[in-house]
Amino acid sequence: MFEFFNDITFANKELLWLFFIIPIIIAWYVWKNKLYHAELKVSSIDGFVGIKKSFKTRFRHILIVLRIFSVGLLIIVLARPQSRSSWKDVKTEGIDIVMALDISGSMLAKDFKPNRLEASKEVAQDFIDNRPNDRIGLVVFSGESFTQCPLTTDHAVIKNLFAGIRTGMVKDGTAIGNGLATAVTRVKDSKAKSKVVILLTDGVNNQGAVAPLTAAEIAKVFGIRVYTIGVGTIGKALAPIAMYPDGSYQFGYVDVNIDEKMLGEIANMTGAKYFRATDNDKLKDIYKEIDRLEKTIFEEKNFTNKAEHFLPFAICAALLLLLEFILKNKVYRSIP
Repeated sequence: MFEFFNDITFANKELLWLFFIIPIIIAWYVWKNKLYHAELKVSSIDGFVGIKKSFKTRFRHILIVLRIFSVGLLIIVLARPQSRSSWKDVKTEGIDIVMALDISGSMLAKDFKPNRLEASKEVAQDFIDNRPNDRIGLVVFSGESFTQCPLTTDHAVIKNLFAGIRTGMVKDGTAIGNGLATAVTRVKDSKAKSKVVILLTDGVNNQGAVAPLTAAEIAKVFGIRVYTIGVGTIGKALAPIAMYPDGSYQFGYVDVNIDEKMLGEIANMTGAKYFRATDNDKLKDIYKEIDRLEKTIFEEKNFTNKAEHFLPFAICAALLLLLEFILKNKVYRSIP
């Protein structure tokens, strides 16, 4: 009941000032009551002790009470109480995004914590959590490339697949062109208005049948923006330099060599941006920047419906006035 009154507004709220008439009516009634009732002085009231008051005496002020409530209700009617309900018709148009992730052996370098690959996986999954309306796919590459997950809105599935990504899934190397070409293939036929590839690598293209800039030209033709991310510190990093028979690695400090010029050309050619990540925090900031640049499209329409609620107050006021009229002319009728 009280929640209903919380939603009530008044179309003519300025008329609520008329409530100040009510104290005037009460004051007038008190003054008139004293004026028309005479006083009688008696030596003792013993003779009146035990006499019960009649119904008319007990409720002799009922007429003014009914009149005051009637006036109050009529003021509310004039102020026109209304309730307003509103709703939104939201049309969401997500963006199709394919993430192309380098899983070559150099991604185990320890300039990121715990290494480049695990840091990239963690930040990418946070990025996915922030894009609930988008279809997202995953491509991995090193010496070869393959689709780990096609475009999907089931983000739980793609995040589970991230957990199984590791180096050595395909032959080692850095086939950036192949990785980009595979990602473009996954998204080129999409009907989405916005198509994006996020390509992350830590090296220089040294394998593959497709040149990176050729893959970028194809992306441009299909209207796909390719954001490129180079991961690796400036200078040297502790990275794998040899593999033992048991599958573990020998680490040593090697020069960090990223083809930033080529990655920048890919991004510029497709209308996107190139970023360089030198540590975990910088990588997180890059994904936040991409998230800000690629906003999901929302088309929102607001609807408002107003309902009048003066009728119940008008009916109550009419009933009270009718009751006052009946009591005044049948019970409290005065003799001229």
